[in-house]
Amino acid sequence: AIATNLFEMVKLRVPIISVIIGEGGSGGALALAVADKVFMLEYSIYSVITPEGCASILYRDASRSHQAAESLKLTSSDLLELGVVDEIIPEPFGGGHNDHDVIAKEVFKTVNTALNELTDIDTDECIDLRIEKYKRMGQWKQ
Repeated sequence: AIATNLFEMVKLRVPIISVIIGEGGSGGALALAVADKVFMLEYSIYSVITPEGCASILYRDASRSHQAAESLKLTSSDLLELGVVDEIIPEPFGGGHNDHDVIAKEVFKTVNTALNELTDIDTDECIDLRIEKYKRMGQWKQ
């Protein structure tokens, strides 16, 4: 089901914008990456597996989740550096849940700007760029 979703999303003829607002840590979270723009709240985390699940598999010890989390590079700053997300949306002190109005305005402003940029791009070119962006994920240089 996840693979079908990814396959179908990459072909959508409308702009796709994802905003990671909390914790994405499963195979289903992969679908958020198939977007023209991926934004992430400053204190959110995003990975294909939870730190606990990763630690259970790699170390056979879920209590080593902190070590797994560091290896997963799941913070907004890590993912921006890796090119998985396009922009970090700053959160108010203590997190967005402490001031709903402020974070809602920040998300709206970011999404609105991206939507205006994306609607200026030809649909076929937008799909090609989306596919190329997704293909680059997971590639590295030595």
